[in-house]
Amino acid sequence: MAKGKTKSKQPRKQRKVLYEAPLHKRQKLMSATLSKELREKFHRRSLPVRKGDEVKVMRGEFKGRTGKVIKIDLKKLRVYIEGITRKKSTGEEVHVPIHPSNLMIIKADMNDKMRQKIIERTLAAKGVKA
Repeated sequence: MAKGKTKSKQPRKQRKVLYEAPLHKRQKLMSATLSKELREKFHRRSLPVRKGDEVKVMRGEFKGRTGKVIKIDLKKLRVYIEGITRKKSTGEEVHVPIHPSNLMIIKADMNDKMRQKIIERTLAAKGVKA
C-alpha cells in the first residue's frame, strides 16, 4: 500500500494519515466553503484558503467574526485571521489558529494566476463561460 493512503476506518490511522500528509495534499486539506455568491460565481462549493482572502468564522469562540487571512500554517493545518487575537498571561496579543473547515470564504483574492486557472478549469468542465 502506498504511503499516505489508508483504507482503514480506525481514527488513529486516519489521524496518522493527516499528520504524515505531504505538502501538496495538505494544501487541499486547507479548503473552506464558499459563500452563496461565490458558489454561484465559481460553480463549486469550496476552495483552498489563501493569504489575502476575506473569511468569516462559522464555528467556535469567534463565530460570526470576519477578517483577512494573514498567515496559513500547513504544518499545523491552521489559518490565522486579522483581528482574531487572544491575550497571553504575559499581556502579549497573539493570533488564534483556526481550522479551515470552520471558515467560509466571503471574498476570494484572485491576484494569483494559478488560482484563476483552477477556477477556469472547473468552469470549463461544467460547461460554463467565465
